[in-house]
Amino acid sequence: MNDTNDAVVGRFVKDGRLVIMPSKRSKLLLVLDHLAQEFEPGRTYAEREVNVVLGGYHDDFAALRRYLVDEGYLTREGGVYWRSGGTVEV
Repeated sequence: MNDTNDAVVGRFVKDGRLVIMPSKRSKLLLVLDHLAQEFEPGRTYAEREVNVVLGGYHDDFAALRRYLVDEGYLTREGGVYWRSGGTVEV
């Protein structure tokens, strides 16, 4: 992410918690990309693990999980999740 994107995310994520869900799709995608960084590429996660990670950001972890799957940041199959999108640090 660049400084501009970090500033946008910073408006919605305060002290490690998502304080408000962006209504504008472009900003939502930046927040979802930020959340996707919590999941290691190439690793699979049980739904419970995903819920714990996302629950640290917001009480409605199910909505966050749906957004991440719907927007292609996570893939779900048979109750198993893995990161399938988002920015990757190299």
